[in-house]
Amino acid sequence: FSHSAPIQTDDEDTFKILIATDIHLGYLEKDAIRGNDTFVTFDEIMKQAVQNEVDFVLLGGDLFHDNKPSRKTMHCCMEVMRKYCMGDRPIVFEILSDQAVNFSHSKFPWVNYLDSNLNISIPVFSVHGNHDDPTGADGLCAIDLLSCAGLINHFGRSRSVEKLEISPVLLKKGNTRIALYGIGSIPDERLYRMFINNQVTMLRPREDEDGWFNLFVIHQNRSKHGATNYIPEQFLDDFLDLVVWGHEHECKIAPVRNEQQLFYVTQPGSSVITSLSPGEAVKKHIGLLRVKGKKMNLQKIPLQTVRQFFIQDVTLSEHPDLFSPEQPNVMLKVMAFCQEKVEEMLEEAERQRLGNSLTPEKPLIRLRVDYSGGFEAFNTMRFSQKFVDQVANPKEILHFIRHREAKDNIKGKSHTSLRVEDLVKEYFQKAEKNVQLSLLTEQGMGKAVQEFVDKEEKDAIEELIKYQLEKTQRFLRERRVEATEEKIDEEVKGRAFKEDLAQLSSKQQKETNAKVIQNTEIFISRCKK
Repeated sequence: FSHSAPIQTDDEDTFKILIATDIHLGYLEKDAIRGNDTFVTFDEIMKQAVQNEVDFVLLGGDLFHDNKPSRKTMHCCMEVMRKYCMGDRPIVFEILSDQAVNFSHSKFPWVNYLDSNLNISIPVFSVHGNHDDPTGADGLCAIDLLSCAGLINHFGRSRSVEKLEISPVLLKKGNTRIALYGIGSIPDERLYRMFINNQVTMLRPREDEDGWFNLFVIHQNRSKHGATNYIPEQFLDDFLDLVVWGHEHECKIAPVRNEQQLFYVTQPGSSVITSLSPGEAVKKHIGLLRVKGKKMNLQKIPLQTVRQFFIQDVTLSEHPDLFSPEQPNVMLKVMAFCQEKVEEMLEEAERQRLGNSLTPEKPLIRLRVDYSGGFEAFNTMRFSQKFVDQVANPKEILHFIRHREAKDNIKGKSHTSLRVEDLVKEYFQKAEKNVQLSLLTEQGMGKAVQEFVDKEEKDAIEELIKYQLEKTQRFLRERRVEATEEKIDEEVKGRAFKEDLAQLSSKQQKETNAKVIQNTEIFISRCKK
């Protein structure tokens, strides 16, 4: 089958592309042990690009972990890019599409390697992720800084929230032509709705549309997190050849064929472990993609500098031969049992590390202990003391869970997944009538407060109010509504203004705005806590 047929030689018709995603530069940068992990691995990734003499690097979003990366993180990133992506090595592929369209949001709307003031040896193309997405009045993100500095080509930016028109970057090397499509991260529900309403259009090249290898980069939930909180693969156009799926951290880099749409999907996964879950324990890789004509071949490259991570689950009630809840010294026995499991993982880590000087010395270790059936949890801090010099995450080695009793026992509920948006929603649902939102939507408010809290976007709430006010006034003007309170009220509560944003007279608007801001500030402090 042509897609998986090996490409024998690297010739003047073969594109070589290094693929990576979710590098999360700056993750835990203040941690004494793990602080430099993301920088070291990013260096390894870009070094691989040079050693494999790739034509370009393709990144699938979340290059940065924080929306506003620290100065140290930004500096490390620029240092690595300048070290590996600049130089005299000639670039032997052309760009055929209208770059003013591909990079319309940029002040320098052309690829960096065609800029006469820059000497680029390896171009980097990237979409943005949900961590490094555009925020604020100017809609800028960290990648735009790199783009302005000439280090990265940021594509897949959309301006509209209602519809998407994706114009590919068209690349040609010898007789091989690639149409590169991309969508920077968009809230999943919004993008799902756009697909459902047929508001996503992928433009095809005018000439010989079947002669192109169609490559698509996306940064969204691939696994289902609620009804519309993901993007089903069958939403994507079936003319695609390969989809590079960012955002999901588990490494599933071997291309899998979607039997319905007949394209392949590769999920490179992250290059750093950001949560102690089983998906992150899968060995981390980046990909070397070769494309010749319509044939492709993806070679996976294991990353050597990634910190090892071992995770194991134990259920105490499955070991009646060792201990039972009634025994007087049961807790000591359970502690000894857990200690033995952790030591086994440490030994395994050491065995696997032998002969690889690039792997960090201290592994990440996680033991998930199901203590349902009458057992009790013990103090994890004291337990962790024993391993403080051997593991990279001493405070998080043990995780107690209770499966069956979770329903009866409220304490068993995890509060880690509480999102700022949910807090906002909950707050307004419980609020008395007089502070209910009439001008704004809970969803919009949730998003604004989330940006205020998570992304330190100081003007997010004020901007939302201004935007919503203007939108409502525009709506009323277009409908030529009589300027009486009843008429306005009736109109905005009608079907046409379906978001139910009751528009008030200007004096009341000011009062409502003030009230909303005041209420928002009350729980911003809660969110920050």
